[in-house]
Amino acid sequence: MTDNSATILVVDDNPANIDVLNGILRPTYKVKAAVNGELALKIAQGQPKPDLILLDVMMPGMDGHEVCRRLKSNPRTSDIPVIFVTAKSQVEDEAIGFKLGAVDYITKPVSVPIVQARVRTQLALYNQQRELSHMVAQRTAELETTRVEIIRRLGRAAEYKDNETGMHVIRMSYYSRMLAQKVHANQDWVELLFDAAPMHDIGKIGIADAILMKPGKLDHGERQEMQRHVEYGADILGSNDSPLLSLAREVCLYHHEKYDGSGYPHGTKGDDIPLSARIVTIADVFDALTSERPYKQAWSYEQAIEYLQQNAGNTFDPALVVAFSQCEPQIRQIMSQYNDAHEDEIYGNNL
Repeated sequence: MTDNSATILVVDDNPANIDVLNGILRPTYKVKAAVNGELALKIAQGQPKPDLILLDVMMPGMDGHEVCRRLKSNPRTSDIPVIFVTAKSQVEDEAIGFKLGAVDYITKPVSVPIVQARVRTQLALYNQQRELSHMVAQRTAELETTRVEIIRRLGRAAEYKDNETGMHVIRMSYYSRMLAQKVHANQDWVELLFDAAPMHDIGKIGIADAILMKPGKLDHGERQEMQRHVEYGADILGSNDSPLLSLAREVCLYHHEKYDGSGYPHGTKGDDIPLSARIVTIADVFDALTSERPYKQAWSYEQAIEYLQQNAGNTFDPALVVAFSQCEPQIRQIMSQYNDAHEDEIYGNNL
């Protein structure tokens, strides 16, 4: 085994089964173990992230099927290949596993050559997939640049009707990407979020100027109409198969939800709020606080961080607030590099 060996996570409630798999894998790979589903999910989101997971099905509490379902629904772990290792060998059982996103199925008692071959094959496929993704990303760089520019201009169109500057959508996009990377979301999703974040308030295009630009406090009816910008944004982006537009629509709909359930439009609570929106909410609010506007002075970095911390658990995801607070050097660099004085340099004078 070398320092570059792949990391395998073995999940089984029976220590004897873990010992067997550990003995098979340890000479070639780095092996981590979990005796229940909760611990497996925690390890899978840690660093270094496992390159492959061998997962038992029949476990007390959270069974392997539920563990796999949660792994595949979380952007931080969705790309990790899962092999079920179980005594359940009926065709129906295998069909369930593959439907949940598993890449292979090994029955107990395990065969040493089969385990070694299946693990080797799936790791090779995983590495090929990552390399192919890298090649595709390189070859489509020019198209990506054009697409991102169009997206930023769309975001700028929404900000044009508001008191924000065009640099707001750039800064909050960089904050969103930074925070997504900090919590170890997979890189493809991180870049999608970076591109989707500028469209979070595109629904403001549908709000009447009399409400959007009103200098005083909104009345109840005006406030309700203002809140509808999240629905307008979702309508503008529509329902389609584009991963980018789907994520942007998700951000539009949920970025005004609050962690304690007191937000809008649906009163969604806690981790039921998509991770994308929980991240964008922090990025958006932080930038609004630290930016100067006609109606307010810019808050200091320290004041804005204190506000996030004071409202962690009610408005904001407390774990994400902690992660964001740990990124001070990156945050200050973004604040400096993309300050409002550079707007003409970024967008040009003809916007």
